[in-house]
This record gives sequence, C-alpha cells and structure tokens, in this order.
Amino acid sequence: MLTNVEHIGIAVRNLADANDLFTKLLNVPPYKSESVESEHVTTSFFQVNQTKIELLEATDPSSPIAKFIEKKGEGIHHIAFEVDDILAEIERLKGEGFTVLNETPKRGADNKLVCFLHPKGTSGVLVELCQAIV
Repeated sequence: MLTNVEHIGIAVRNLADANDLFTKLLNVPPYKSESVESEHVTTSFFQVNQTKIELLEATDPSSPIAKFIEKKGEGIHHIAFEVDDILAEIERLKGEGFTVLNETPKRGADNKLVCFLHPKGTSGVLVELCQAIV
C-alpha cells in the first residue's frame, strides 16, 4: 500500500549550484548527499517538515538523469511514494495494468529499495516506489 509521498526528485546539471539555490529557497542545508553508482548519479536531500526534495546530478553521460536533462532540461524528474511492502505493491500495480520498469527492486538513495513505473502509464510522470531498508 502507498503510504505517503516520500520525496520529489529534481534533475539538475550542477549539484553544487542547485544545493546553494535550494538552501536559500528552503532556508535549510541538505541533510544528506550520496552517490548511487548503479544509476550514475550523485544526490542531495533536503527536508522541510515532512516534505523531502531529492536533487540528482548525472555522473555519466549515459545515466538516466543525463538523458532526461538532454531531452527535457532541468526539472522535476519523478515523484516517489513510500510503500510498506515493495514486492506486494509491484504485483498489485502490475495486476492493475501498470508497466514496472524494474520488477526486482534495487538499492536506491537514502537507504531505500526502489522500483519505477513507466511514465507512459502514469500520465507522463515517472513514479518511484520506495521502501526503507531495515
């Protein structure tokens, strides 16, 4: 079951510049930065109350973020929903007709297991499902 919006992912060309901008905008510094080698990105996370923003910078021109920016420019890349049981949610959504891009969850940023739904079936929005790794 989807429990809440976990974060909004924003693709950026330059993470240092975006960190400065969002620090000024949100009046808080990022609480975490990390590299996700499997996705060829470096991320920063900001949190204001219950709202989390993930900034993503490509570390390789072949990464999904680099391709996204090349095609669409900087901006909102995905919306992530927290789930209690990612495997059950994948099966439920497949049964509802959604296209799951990776049926086996993989390790993502912020200590989460993640999978994505194809934007062609979600009104053009890349949807991420994420479950905390305990």
